Amino acid sequence: MSSFNLPSLFTTLTIICLINISKISQTSADGFSVNLIHRDSPFSPLYNPGESQYDRLRKAIARSVIRANRFSPTKVVGAAKDFQTDLEYADGEYIMKYSVGTPPFNVFSIADTGSDLIWSQCKPCDLCYKQNAPLFDPKSSSTYRVFSCQTDQCQELPLPSCRAGNVCSYSYSYGDSSFSDGDLAADTITFNSTSGRSVQFPKVTIGCGRSNGGTFSNKTSGIVGLGGGPLSLVSQLKSAISGKFSYCMAPLSKSDVITKINFGSNAVVSGSGAVSIPLVDKDPDAYYYVTLKGISVGTTMVPYKSSSSNNVNADVDEGNIIVDSGTVLTFLPSDMYSEVESVLDKAIGGKRSDSPIGFLKLCYNVEDGNELNIPIVTVHFDGGDVQLHPVNTFVRITDDLVCFTMVPASEGLVPIYGNLSQVNFLVGYDIVNKQVTFKPTDCTDQ
Repeated sequence: MSSFNLPSLFTTLTIICLINISKISQTSADGFSVNLIHRDSPFSPLYNPGESQYDRLRKAIARSVIRANRFSPTKVVGAAKDFQTDLEYADGEYIMKYSVGTPPFNVFSIADTGSDLIWSQCKPCDLCYKQNAPLFDPKSSSTYRVFSCQTDQCQELPLPSCRAGNVCSYSYSYGDSSFSDGDLAADTITFNSTSGRSVQFPKVTIGCGRSNGGTFSNKTSGIVGLGGGPLSLVSQLKSAISGKFSYCMAPLSKSDVITKINFGSNAVVSGSGAVSIPLVDKDPDAYYYVTLKGISVGTTMVPYKSSSSNNVNADVDEGNIIVDSGTVLTFLPSDMYSEVESVLDKAIGGKRSDSPIGFLKLCYNVEDGNELNIPIVTVHFDGGDVQLHPVNTFVRITDDLVCFTMVPASEGLVPIYGNLSQVNFLVGYDIVNKQVTFKPTDCTDQ
């Protein structure tokens, strides 16, 4: 058992990739890294000094619930409906700055491991959500080219269509009712690495959004898909970066620390303590599916169990949970969650208390300096075990209240392994060898 006196810590992991586009180089991007800044860090342009740390955490949890609905193929379910009107945006937990076109035009977009396609709002825009920054004008780029309806790129869209002039059109909708429709095109994408070397990729397939709406921020323009689908940034750059990227998430208590997202040779995760989990091919291919076998609290194992069957052993299907960097909480099948909660509560034996955030189920009163004896929680995946620590499993939501960071998934939602469970792990994705690797790491020292 770990004696855990929880500090004022929370991890609302929206991260800003600060990329100053300069000294553009045509050199190969076999390995590069981009600085990452926490969304709620004072260094972030999204930082609101008028909010308390608990305000930010409440909003992070609300975003997490709404985002979980993006993985629902049909509808917004559960408590997400109650949160939507109270948020500035809920479209992801990272923001990436890059440039598109020639000459380069700077764009802030959501960096999303649960999406493919790179799209931004474009001029002229038939229906655009409010955006503070100027819109990208494809007419100003000498390297912008639309795809015709007969091209391979057009056929890689989930729902390709054709508009006047034989222009390929895309249409994306998300489970939280957000959407983007527009032209499929190619243009040059530019990044600047932390080494100061600018990296340029010509003829990258992008979406030029002409009609967009939903839970998007006025401080961002679209999405950079980092998922496994054929039109994602990682898939399109696969040969240049060997299909690899990685990140390391530090606790917000270390908000002055700037971490990185790595690509190519910089993204290799190996060595002592590294655990590689097979990725499972499954539809939709943008998501990173792995197989969860169970969760142990101390020495007590709770096997995986879906909420649709009483037969535990029959429910361990391949690819039963998604690893996602943009969802704060971890969502478990409700019946499995209930068993994990029961075992954990028995092991802790603390004074339970109701949470002001109704979606959090297991909370404890820690007033008067009380300590919680929190056991080690081990997540058993097909391929290896990942041992979590109190920084991953409990979060302080008020001065005297801490809560478990795993919650039951509402009916119809896919289980999700969220980013609080990934704090202080170097997490590497390899879409060539089809694996995701977790390595315990002090992410404040990366």
